[in-house]
Amino acid sequence: MSAIEKIALTKIKGIGPKYSRLLLAYFGNVADLFASSTQELKSIPGLSSSIIQQIQSKACFQEAEEELHHIEKHGIDLLWLEDKAYPQRLRHCDDAPLVIYSYGNADYNNQKVISIVGTRNATHYGKRIIDELLEGIRDLDVLVVSGLAMGVDVMAHLGIVQRNISNIAVLGHGLSRIYPAHHRDVSREIINNGALLTEFTFNTIPDKNNFPMRNRIIAGMADVTVVVEAGEKGGALITAGLANDYNRDVCAYPGAVDQLYSAGCNLLIKNNQAHLIRNSLDLLDLMQWHDIDNGKKEKGIQLSLMPDLSDDQRIVHEFLRESDEASVDEIAFHSDWPQSKLAIVLLEMEMAEHIVALPGKVYKNN
Repeated sequence: MSAIEKIALTKIKGIGPKYSRLLLAYFGNVADLFASSTQELKSIPGLSSSIIQQIQSKACFQEAEEELHHIEKHGIDLLWLEDKAYPQRLRHCDDAPLVIYSYGNADYNNQKVISIVGTRNATHYGKRIIDELLEGIRDLDVLVVSGLAMGVDVMAHLGIVQRNISNIAVLGHGLSRIYPAHHRDVSREIINNGALLTEFTFNTIPDKNNFPMRNRIIAGMADVTVVVEAGEKGGALITAGLANDYNRDVCAYPGAVDQLYSAGCNLLIKNNQAHLIRNSLDLLDLMQWHDIDNGKKEKGIQLSLMPDLSDDQRIVHEFLRESDEASVDEIAFHSDWPQSKLAIVLLEMEMAEHIVALPGKVYKNN
């Protein structure tokens, strides 16, 4: 598959990432899609005559060629959904973009990835939270993702740059510009130890409809999304909702009940849509990121002792011992239990500290 064919697929009007993935699954690759006959295309449910015409006329190839010119001229990396360098966490989201454009140098598949989001009207309270959080994670080889917006986002990026933490700024526009414009300086600092990332082609302007799309990338790239401050409406709550939909952890800092920009965080906590955290230690406890390397070393010398388990618990324990770790769906398939029974067994084992819950509803033996 050529780069032009990959970009061209994203230029077809009327199909988004989800439907594009269905087309790829049907044809096997982009080249075969564009080489398909009218009869083949008409046999696919939901494919309108307008889309068929765009595929066969290949008019989108001209736009793709122009985009490839910008990529090559400015040293931009094109990451295709199936590339090894593509963010694998994001790839598992069913609406992940087929193509993303990256400028800088970052490992999108770092072992630990955090998204930090919040209001554009951050307060001194929010600034204090961000500083403490970044201090707590600075030595953990964490990749931090945010959106380069005003307020919490840019505060986070500035603090990250000062502490030399690797970070990603996800943009709601193309790489021909930086929005807001006065964030150009920090964007230059970001690419020294990170990257600017977008799904939008080079000259795309920062239209308001782009930013909810941007937010799904911020949520989908991370193990956990941290909401620092937020009103009851806005992009931070959209991002938190997307992270929940992707089965990722969400954390929020509580605030006073009469504070406008703590209302969104308090609401997330009230509705059980976010874990309440007070500091970086709470986050590290939740994610079990304390001394992660030491934990791996100790695992090899521990004796494998079988705890006192019920028959049902033993089934789960033995499966996790063989698998090392497994998702709820994998355990359910193995045990052939209804979800209600499995939930009770897992809860009992977690409370007894026989198993440990990992991000994304994954479990392993303790």
